[in-house]
Amino acid sequence: MAIIRFLKNWTLPISMITGVIAYFVYVNIPGIGITRPYVNRAVSIIQPLLIFAMLFLTFCKVNLKDLHFCKWHLWLLLVQSLLFTAIAVVLVLMPHSGTRIILEGAMICLICPTATAGAVITKKLGGNAASLTTYTIFINLVTALLVPTLVPFVHPHPEMSSFTSFVLIIGKVFPLLLLPFVAAVILRYVLPALHEKVSQYHELSFYLWAVALALAIAVTVKSIVHSNVTIGTEIGLAIVSLLCCGLQFWIGRKIGRRYGDPISAGQSLGQKNTVLAIWMGYTFFSPITAIAGGFYSVWHNVVNSYQLYKERKKEETINKVS
Repeated sequence: MAIIRFLKNWTLPISMITGVIAYFVYVNIPGIGITRPYVNRAVSIIQPLLIFAMLFLTFCKVNLKDLHFCKWHLWLLLVQSLLFTAIAVVLVLMPHSGTRIILEGAMICLICPTATAGAVITKKLGGNAASLTTYTIFINLVTALLVPTLVPFVHPHPEMSSFTSFVLIIGKVFPLLLLPFVAAVILRYVLPALHEKVSQYHELSFYLWAVALALAIAVTVKSIVHSNVTIGTEIGLAIVSLLCCGLQFWIGRKIGRRYGDPISAGQSLGQKNTVLAIWMGYTFFSPITAIAGGFYSVWHNVVNSYQLYKERKKEETINKVS
């Protein structure tokens, strides 16, 4: 139990270090070069499957009766959509901007949906986990529509029309973000016994996340190693991801406070599915853009660790008084 507790408490650094080590061990194994195309292909299949499985297990635990639309949901959806769209417009109007990669990094940090673990953190902080889960479903839908609509114009493919790119991207994003929820709902009503069995293993999504994060970090390290961008660009991606993280937590809590739910709103907007962010950056933009998602993973976990620390201190103070 002590080992499991240690792994849970330190999952983020362990997963990230594992991803870094795994990459360098693999590339330095003699004679392994011939397998690289097959490994790249396997990773491109495994990553979305892991994301799908995490979302599916999370949604299997959701009771539809607990899902309710809140006014702050609409405001947060507008914030993410408008910020993402605004940067997209800037890049379309200024296609040769020297800050293109950094702005693309900001785009994936801003539109990325709420983390699957968001409900757990929100509950520990005293927020409404059901409200956050509801927002997760809405933002998954918005992301599945906005990314295919705008990315073909921001990052056009020279051999494809915008419509062809839209069809290809929506074919990858839409099923990945929405089918897990649809599949969980269908399973609940068609095969309730199996649904009950599957929902008992919802914590498995935590371990899948650890594997997916390690894999995503390995892909990010590969992007850094093989990129020809300057160190200034990489630092720029780190800074812009930090700014996006702080801004979204602040905006979320500020809007949520107006409706009596600052914790849920703050976590909904600030805590991201960074594995998905890295995948989107690597798949739809340029591999180096994925670095922004990797850095965001660090920043939002730092914020969460600090919030949980404050919550523990508050509980300790209350216990002493009582």
